[in-house]
Amino acid sequence: MKLGRIFTRGLVFDNPVFVQLLGMCPTLAVTNSAENGMAMGLATTAVLLGSNLVISLIKGFIPSKIRIPAFIVVIATFVTMVGMILNAYFPGIYESLGLFIPLIVVNCLILARAESFASKSSPVNSIVDGIGMGLGFTVALTILGIVREFSGAGSIFGFAVMGEFFHPARIMTMPPGAFLALGLLAALYNRITSKELNEL
Repeated sequence: MKLGRIFTRGLVFDNPVFVQLLGMCPTLAVTNSAENGMAMGLATTAVLLGSNLVISLIKGFIPSKIRIPAFIVVIATFVTMVGMILNAYFPGIYESLGLFIPLIVVNCLILARAESFASKSSPVNSIVDGIGMGLGFTVALTILGIVREFSGAGSIFGFAVMGEFFHPARIMTMPPGAFLALGLLAALYNRITSKELNEL
């Protein structure tokens, strides 16, 4: 499979959030702001990239009966590293994301890519897949965060963009708003990408 196709599949046509609906726990929980959504996406991308590469390299040495526990150990190692880096250099983001940083270990997106792709592909392909899927996840969470923050607080990345006349819909920064925004964006996204696929 060509590298460009692998990359665009994760970024666009098989987007983890809007198409596959993977990783819904952090998607719905942390996207009350654009900054949190982007930070969670980038943290997940780092873990996905590292775990894909390592699993691709060691796949021949892992007995099939213990492959899932082995994958989880690899993923947990990278999650711990990412958590320590965030805590050391970006403590504000680390506090905002809280429990959802260690929960990256059980993010079904990462384990799914390890099982379905990295364990069967070359290191280069696995890296490209990790970058594509990770950026697709990051873009989706950032867009969702922008929509929820703008409609719920009148700001984007913490900067007020609307005047006093704007009355924000506070529900958009709450759990019901996450489901509503995700449903609308997923429907719009799939409508757009289905047209592009039909034109190809």
